[in-house]
Amino acid sequence: MENLSVWPGKPYPLGASYDGTGTHFSLFSEAASRVELCLFDDHGSQTCVDLPEVTGFCWHGYLPGIEPGQRYGFRVHGPWAPEQGLRCNLAKLLLDPYAKAMEGEVSWKEAVFPYRFREPEGAPNQDDSAPWVPKSVVINPFFDWGFDQPPRTPLNETVIYEVHVKGFTARHPHIPPEVQGKYAGLAHPAAIEYLKRLGITAVELLPVHQFIHDAHLVERGLRNYWGYNSIGYLAPHNEYSSRGQRGQQVQEFKQMVKTLHEAGIEVILDVVYNHTAEGNHLGPMLSFKGIDNAAYYRLVGDDPHYYMDYTGTGNSLNMRHPHVLQLIMDSLRYWVLEMHVDGFRFDLAATLARELHDVDRLSAFFDLIQQDPVVSQVKIIAEPWDVGEGGYQVGNFPPLWSEWNGKYRDCVRDYWRGEDRTLGEFANRFTGSSDLYESTGRRPFASINFFTAHDGFTLHDLVSYNEKHNEANGEDNKDGESHNRSWNCGAEGPTDNPHILALRARQKRNLLATLFLSQGVPMLLGGDEMGRTQKGNNNAYCQDNDISWYDWGAVDDGLFDFTARLIELRRKHPVFRRRRWFQGKAIHGTGVHDIGWFTPEGKEMEEEHWGEGFANSLAVFLNGEAIPSPNARGERIVDDSFYLLFNAHHESITFKLPEAKWGQKWTKVFSTHELRFAEEEQSFTAGDGVAVEARSLMVLLRGGGPVSSTG
Repeated sequence: MENLSVWPGKPYPLGASYDGTGTHFSLFSEAASRVELCLFDDHGSQTCVDLPEVTGFCWHGYLPGIEPGQRYGFRVHGPWAPEQGLRCNLAKLLLDPYAKAMEGEVSWKEAVFPYRFREPEGAPNQDDSAPWVPKSVVINPFFDWGFDQPPRTPLNETVIYEVHVKGFTARHPHIPPEVQGKYAGLAHPAAIEYLKRLGITAVELLPVHQFIHDAHLVERGLRNYWGYNSIGYLAPHNEYSSRGQRGQQVQEFKQMVKTLHEAGIEVILDVVYNHTAEGNHLGPMLSFKGIDNAAYYRLVGDDPHYYMDYTGTGNSLNMRHPHVLQLIMDSLRYWVLEMHVDGFRFDLAATLARELHDVDRLSAFFDLIQQDPVVSQVKIIAEPWDVGEGGYQVGNFPPLWSEWNGKYRDCVRDYWRGEDRTLGEFANRFTGSSDLYESTGRRPFASINFFTAHDGFTLHDLVSYNEKHNEANGEDNKDGESHNRSWNCGAEGPTDNPHILALRARQKRNLLATLFLSQGVPMLLGGDEMGRTQKGNNNAYCQDNDISWYDWGAVDDGLFDFTARLIELRRKHPVFRRRRWFQGKAIHGTGVHDIGWFTPEGKEMEEEHWGEGFANSLAVFLNGEAIPSPNARGERIVDDSFYLLFNAHHESITFKLPEAKWGQKWTKVFSTHELRFAEEEQSFTAGDGVAVEARSLMVLLRGGGPVSSTG
């Protein structure tokens, strides 16, 4: 690499851009006085050249002959003044914030840190970090997408499957070992066939941005399995590539998306723009910290030696800086335009809204999303909280956003546990949480409904353990959610008691049925449909092993079939996935109510009933003839009508069906007391008593004539 020719180039685009004959490099740094581009050959030898031009704090140059697969990094000359928030250190090789691929991982030597362990507040550590850190990689941007088209599934028709790229296929017996746990594994026909048979419409992938395995985990023989420790916002994580790490991961990721799209499945990314893997003032120097610490991170105002931490990870990105906002928006657009993903779930999204301290729903970040012609057109989902003061923001995001509805999770869990909440809250959650979203102009699909997610117990463990069992994490079982309120399902953990096993299985079906019959967007934690267990670990973030991976030899086929039938029922019947809110009154032009709530005695609920506890149970009528939203052809949707009977009580309850104007004949679709959907027709007529077993849900299909006016 001797005698490299370097031309001035241009400030944009940032990062490394191959044009077919050479590569353009550009790096933003307001703190730098000089920037070196370091190129590495196959033997690890480096050649450094200065980027010759700086325009608007973007250091840039063009190198003819530099091709895809080239490894590189930056060294930034500038002030070392931590007390002023300035941390430039020439000895540290820095990853390109705009790198589209990275090779290798961090080896946790002292050289990776900008200070000496024995004297963290002393002089900077001048040991060269290059041998111990990943390298950025120039990629080939060209890919044959063929006729790839995004499925563009409407939100109200979407069923999300939260899944880990590696864990899903790491032990799959019908997927070749060389692609198990890889992007190609998720695109394998066996994986696609499973997802199609289940009926989901979108996979939500746990983080696939390049991330780092934390030093404290590596020291304990663990790894950052979940990946919420990003270091590269445009680079697909290299460990999930079966083809190599010199840009092949980009091609493999694109092929995965293309294959999933061909199957009609969307790809949503869980993205972590709230913090990076560089931690606090005692963390490593890998990229942003050494490029321009004060620009990229929120520092403590009166003492910029330290970092603001709204995430519990040591730092928070500085959303007030235009180049940080630009990095995030450039990243989002790249994943949509170049990688063809269909949406994003924003981890700890409340942090992104913080401009000074308080969460501001009209912050610059939200404004940028709203006006962006690319990002505003894909699915945008918030995890609407962080760990800072005032960080719980469920219901407070702008109209474009859907939100993980934590109140739905808590309420539905409490309902089936028999906890002391009100029927009114349960009705709100079941019908889309209009109390949270309607006033901001949003629709029921603003609510992403879930009862389990990657963070916490799996469904199987939720109903099987009263206490967490995180001993394998090496933190004396002190990490994770403190406890699991009792599900009254008997003994702790594994058991052979048939009564306890039956009750646990019924509670699983109760939660699944409630999820897929609720208005809003259902999100299923991957593996819940097959009975996946983490053996009581409710914080398996560091368990890259059998604790987290799917056990394909222990699939609960009955639970899978039940879940698939629920998803199919939802798909066939738009009354379970309305685009607009229930009104609770006669819809104009139809003369019928769209929804009705009933006591077990078959009487319409009165105002005083809504404040009563869950144990009283209730029933709900969903009118398929009163769906206000037309279909794509402008035709009014007419669906079947259903009567749902909820009994969270510890004893069986006989529900009396309402008078004939709500329906003369009813046919049983399923009861969660039973292992599967009804195989033989069981019918009832208006006024009949219907026994609903303890802690179970029954669904009836109206089989009589049309519903008459209810007044």
